[in-house]
Amino acid sequence: MKLANRHGLVTGATGTGKTVTLQAIAEGLSRAGVPIFAADIKGDLSGVAAVGEKKDFILARAEDVGIDYQPDQFPVFFWDLFGEQGQPIRATVSEMGPVLLSRMMQLNDTQEGVRNIAFRVADEQGLLLLDLKDLQSLLVFVADNTADLTTKYGNVSPATIGTIPRALLVLENQGAAMFLGEPALDIKDFMRLDRDGRGYINVLAADKLMQNPRLYATFLLWLMFEMFEQLPEIGDPDKPQLVFFFDEAHLLFDEAPKALLDKIEQVVRLIRSKGVGVYFVTQNPLDVPETVLAQLGNRVQHALRAYTPRDQKAVKAAAETFRPNPKINTEQVITQLGKGEALVSFLEGEGVPEIVARTLIRPLSARIGPVTPDERRATISASPIRGKYDTTIDRESAYEILQKRAAEKTAEAAQKDSGGGLRGIFGGSSRRASTGEVVVKQVARSVAGQVGTQLGKALVRGILGSMRR
Repeated sequence: MKLANRHGLVTGATGTGKTVTLQAIAEGLSRAGVPIFAADIKGDLSGVAAVGEKKDFILARAEDVGIDYQPDQFPVFFWDLFGEQGQPIRATVSEMGPVLLSRMMQLNDTQEGVRNIAFRVADEQGLLLLDLKDLQSLLVFVADNTADLTTKYGNVSPATIGTIPRALLVLENQGAAMFLGEPALDIKDFMRLDRDGRGYINVLAADKLMQNPRLYATFLLWLMFEMFEQLPEIGDPDKPQLVFFFDEAHLLFDEAPKALLDKIEQVVRLIRSKGVGVYFVTQNPLDVPETVLAQLGNRVQHALRAYTPRDQKAVKAAAETFRPNPKINTEQVITQLGKGEALVSFLEGEGVPEIVARTLIRPLSARIGPVTPDERRATISASPIRGKYDTTIDRESAYEILQKRAAEKTAEAAQKDSGGGLRGIFGGSSRRASTGEVVVKQVARSVAGQVGTQLGKALVRGILGSMRR
């Protein structure tokens, strides 16, 4: 347990037993009083909340590995970014930060420059950025004040600003609006123990989330960064405060810019002193950058298939990362492993990797396979944090502040000119605008002053056209 926060890697081809191994490790950590966080890609991991069964194949495996099998179940919190299969998880725009937001929105370098200026303006003017409406309103404010901002920060192109709201609309359609907001997640809720001193297993429902891999990967990165920022240094504890599993880990690194990869490497290297162990779960060890791979001391390698040159390279790379065992040909064995069988090497003694060994994965004490919808609802209803995150909080932030400023300007203009004009279209309303209306009304207002120019016409057509589609 003292070395469990030295991070780890679970790899293997599809169908070789990675999810069962993840659950077996989670069960053992929970028994030892260590909370766990893991994303449930297919729903199978949810079975850890239900009592296992004494089936023949389970009893046979228990006899093979020499244990007395006893069915069990474990304390579980179910989470869901969309609030459908568990407690909602939210983060504010400010907590997410400009780098991760750019990754979610797939912004180019020019768009990132405008985004950086927008965040700087928000800091200087005390504009809280909590949800998507705040960010959209801020971009409109930047567009309205391009002349002043260009003088202070450099060129701010209205055309570039006009492309960012469309990226925000894509995020909203993918469900990001439900994730960005308050109440924000309290990391301490991930680190609870039950009455018996067993660690809660935090299971994130990720089947729907995986339909947008970039949002999935960005959320998990944010979670890891948030733990790194919030948790205090505790040195070298007797056991981890939390173990964090990244399933489908290759998504974290795909097309990630170097600055983000450097940040991931830094966090993985330093977060263990905060009592957090990070375990990557993926099909191929080549999915993980070498700088990160070098820090993963605890290894479980399921079978790999050497059908292609890349597969053969992966087998060779996986074999070379283990401490050799003179009794087995590691590279050959990797391709011969059966389901539920693995090569393992965990840290021992003073943190030295043990000699690689071929072994069987112990049978799960909890259920193999998913819980039923009724069982999930019962677990959520009995949760000690039930209801804490259910109700969205919408306090005064950038959206409300900028709306007030716009209303004051409209009132001042009305006193000087009683004509309708554009004020008839974009006048104030006591009804709270939807996110889509914010984009249409405010961005259109932003370019209305330039409507006589071709650039202004093109920007309006681009934004309104994208919404009609």
